Amino acid sequence: MRSIELIQFSCEDHEKIDIIMKEMQKLRINDNIKDTLIFVEHPEIVTIGPKAKKENILPPEDYPRKFVDRGGGLTWHGPGQLVIYPIFKWDLKDEKNIKKIINKLEGWVINTFSDLGIDGKRDQRMRGVWINNKKIVSIGLSFLKWVSRHGLSINYNTPRGRVEILEGCGLEAGITSSLNQMGHLINRQDLEKNLINNINLLNRSLDK
Repeated sequence: MRSIELIQFSCEDHEKIDIIMKEMQKLRINDNIKDTLIFVEHPEIVTIGPKAKKENILPPEDYPRKFVDRGGGLTWHGPGQLVIYPIFKWDLKDEKNIKKIINKLEGWVINTFSDLGIDGKRDQRMRGVWINNKKIVSIGLSFLKWVSRHGLSINYNTPRGRVEILEGCGLEAGITSSLNQMGHLINRQDLEKNLINNINLLNRSLDK
């Protein structure tokens, strides 16, 4: 079990956090910092991964946008979405496998949802966590020397229609949704608390 540090921001620009992540990734590669978990929300922006850029899949004109170097296609960020960035060195036993890392992150969220009375599942259509055929959690990482950057986003109370209208990560419009739209009224504080309570599922423990 590896100890980690937790950084919790309220709401910060994606650009600012991206700069922080890049610097922290370098520090983690050189063992100058511990594994670090970042919780944050962003002002509205749609990040566009290489796959979406190549296929010219873009958000509507009224959405702010930014090209990024993580896996995946379009991902919406904004109010009511918790974004989680694990700046982890994935070098513990059996960790150096991207599929296993994604499985761990999915399992972490699925168990957290279960503790909140929510039945989250995997779906063969795309990685992430799904509820009743709607995608609630997106995952997209990039790695350098097995240290991750970017992460996962949980739609818990997003504005109606802003997520649903997008072809999120290449899915048809209307497939991506939010916990509140599915009838699960969860606040950010409870979501973070339960994620922290399940952090051992990532073979990590939080510094007290």
